[in-house]
Amino acid sequence: MKPEQTERFFIEELFNKTQEKEVLKNEKLEEIDKLTGDASTRRYYRIFTDKDSYVVCLDNPFDDDFLKHPFLSVQHFFATHSIRVPKILDHNLPRGYSLQEDLGNETLLHRLGTITSSSDEFEIYKKIIDQLLELHRIPEQSIDNENLFQYRFDYQKFMDETRFTFKYFMNFFNKNMDEELIGELELLFDPIMKRLSAQKMVITHRDFHSRNIMIKNNQYYFIDFQDARWGIPQYDLVSLLEDCYYDLSEVSRNELKKYYFENLCPSIHGQESYEQFLELYDDMLIQRVFKAVGSFCYIYNWRKDERYLKYIGFAMEKIRRVMMNKHKYRELKKKLFQHYYAN
Repeated sequence: MKPEQTERFFIEELFNKTQEKEVLKNEKLEEIDKLTGDASTRRYYRIFTDKDSYVVCLDNPFDDDFLKHPFLSVQHFFATHSIRVPKILDHNLPRGYSLQEDLGNETLLHRLGTITSSSDEFEIYKKIIDQLLELHRIPEQSIDNENLFQYRFDYQKFMDETRFTFKYFMNFFNKNMDEELIGELELLFDPIMKRLSAQKMVITHRDFHSRNIMIKNNQYYFIDFQDARWGIPQYDLVSLLEDCYYDLSEVSRNELKKYYFENLCPSIHGQESYEQFLELYDDMLIQRVFKAVGSFCYIYNWRKDERYLKYIGFAMEKIRRVMMNKHKYRELKKKLFQHYYAN
């Protein structure tokens, strides 16, 4: 899709300023295409020169040092610790511009659409988990930028995300907020939030699913990591293995959970047994997937984007299945799904 003429002029101007810095100075800009955006307000463009292609991101203006920028600071830290992320070739933050390595168009989700065996599926996920383990092994003392990872998935954050879903899920069904129902659900979600927030934490990607993993030259790259924060290890693992966009086989999922647990040092995750790890995994699945439902409804309410609506039913059934036959979720399951199935 071609950008508006004013956007094209703006990008051309910024790219010319990049070349004035002796970056890509011998390349001639030939074409600019607008890329389909994600669920954020950022706009992306692929630019083609006579030698290569790159990605331009236009974001809100930022008038501070790049090491305080929510995306560039995390990119720099991850790259320094050998986590594969797109290279940043130039930036002009007061004008909201960054020039990035072009990782191509193939997401993990696209690749999964081409595989024909569960063994191939498992090997792909195993390689990604190997890199996720590298991220989760980064020690806190290695953080030398005080602006990084200032936030945690604490009790308040978990509960705020749950209330977010209450709000937009209700609106999706064209219902007024039922304060009594919300209060009852909050009380039933409360023990889950308390258990999760009491655990040891690692640096988490925060949005680690199959659309935020790119494949270039058969290497896996992480994108959309600007909201990275402290969370329990299961947060990213659930985001990946319980992805609302792709139904990973149950056999692969179980093997990958075990593989992850066995390859992360107990001193990092702080959990006494694999059974405890799985209990917290289930808690995390309920919170994380329920938050995703809220996001899908919010996107629709906010900009009438219907692409994400098809994932709501899959997500809710995933939550229902993990709650079945588990006494600690019994009352929450009844209250939540009595309402859900009635609409």
